[in-house]
Amino acid sequence: MEFFVGVAIVVAVITIGIGIWFLRQHKKATKEDVRRGIKISTGSFAAALLGSVLVMIPEVVYGAETAATGGLSVGAGLALIAAGLSTGLAAIGAGQAVAAVGSSAVGAVTEDPKVLGKTLIFVGLAEGIAIYGLIISILIIGKVG
Repeated sequence: MEFFVGVAIVVAVITIGIGIWFLRQHKKATKEDVRRGIKISTGSFAAALLGSVLVMIPEVVYGAETAATGGLSVGAGLALIAAGLSTGLAAIGAGQAVAAVGSSAVGAVTEDPKVLGKTLIFVGLAEGIAIYGLIISILIIGKVG
């Protein structure tokens, strides 16, 4: 598995390097050049990801055997998945909320600087969504452990 993690890192570095080189060499890239670059990056990332998944299958099977013989129960595994989902989805929702509220707040502050304090409250409320998801995850993990 370490091999494929290394390959994924090399692919990411090469992709970024090619992008920087391309920007320095060609000041005006056509849409076809950009599309071709995106296809190459996506294809190489997908190949590295598929290789990683295929290599991890034996470890997943071994983990399932360990769970069947006294490791984590199925319910505990599902609880840990739920904890991860609650944090991840709450963070995604908070990011979208902060993007919408933050851009509106910046626009309002540029028109009237006196409303800065009021707009910070709304941005803070949007950030609170991620904290609620984290609290739920902590509660779920506390029940498992």
